[in-house]
Amino acid sequence: MNLEGKVVLVTGSSQGIGQGIVLRLAQAGADVVINYRSHPEGAEETLEKVQAIGGRCHMAQCPSSQGFTVKADLGSIEEVRQLIAESIQHFGRLDVLVNNAGIEKHAPFWEVTEADYDAVLNVNLKGVFFATQAFVQHLIATQRSGKIINISSVHEELPFPNFTAYCVSKGGMRMFTRNLAVELGPLGITINNVAPGAIETPINTKLLNDPTKLNALLQNIPLNRLGQPADVASLVAFLASSNADYITGSTFVVDGGLLWNYHEQ
Repeated sequence: MNLEGKVVLVTGSSQGIGQGIVLRLAQAGADVVINYRSHPEGAEETLEKVQAIGGRCHMAQCPSSQGFTVKADLGSIEEVRQLIAESIQHFGRLDVLVNNAGIEKHAPFWEVTEADYDAVLNVNLKGVFFATQAFVQHLIATQRSGKIINISSVHEELPFPNFTAYCVSKGGMRMFTRNLAVELGPLGITINNVAPGAIETPINTKLLNDPTKLNALLQNIPLNRLGQPADVASLVAFLASSNADYITGSTFVVDGGLLWNYHEQ
C-alpha cells in the first residue's frame, strides 16, 4: 500500500494494536500522529521505530524534546478536540483517522459500577464520536475527502460475559459506522470497522500467562493461534489506501475464524 503524502492520526498508539498500525502506516509512507494517555515510554518507543523506518512522526503528549505536547485522554471531549486541532496544526491537515483507543472493565453485570461504565463508554464510544466529528469538520472546512477506520472488536457481534459495557460500546460503534457511511458518503468520506478477535497484546498478558485459559481459547480459533498486531495493521493500511475508496459502512473481522467457531467451555 502506498500512503505517501497522507497524514494519519492513530489514537491509543503507544502499544499493542495501535503501535502496530502506526508502524505499518509509516512503512507505507504515511506521516503519523501517535497518541497516548498513560504510557509515555511506549509512545517514545513507537516514535523511535517510526524514525528508524524513515517515517516522520509527531507524538501527541510527547516529551518536551519533541517540542510538542498535547493531553489526549480519549475520555475527555475537550482533550479529544484538542488532539485533533494540534495534529492538524502540526502537519497542516489530517487525511485519515484511526479510532483505536479503547478500554475494558471486567465484572459481572450486577456488580458493574457507574464509574466503570462511564469509563468504558466515554473512551470507546463517546470519544470516538467526537474525535470523528472534529475530523469530519476539518475535512468539510478544507473541502477534502478522507477516511475513518474504527478498531472495533468481534464483540460488536459476539457476546462476552462479564464485559457487558465493553460489548455495548462496540455494538454502538457498529451502528455508528453504518449510519455515518450513509451520512458522510456524499462528502467523499468513508468509514469502516476492523474487528479483531484475540490478539497478542499487553491487554491480554494475564491470558497469555494462564495456559489453561489460553488453550481453551485456542480451541475456539480454527487457525489455532492468537493474532498479532500486524494482522490487524495490514488491513488498516488497505482501508486507508486508495484501493479501498469504494468500501464504506462495513466491518472486517480479523480473528482467525473465532467468531464463527466460538462456544463457551
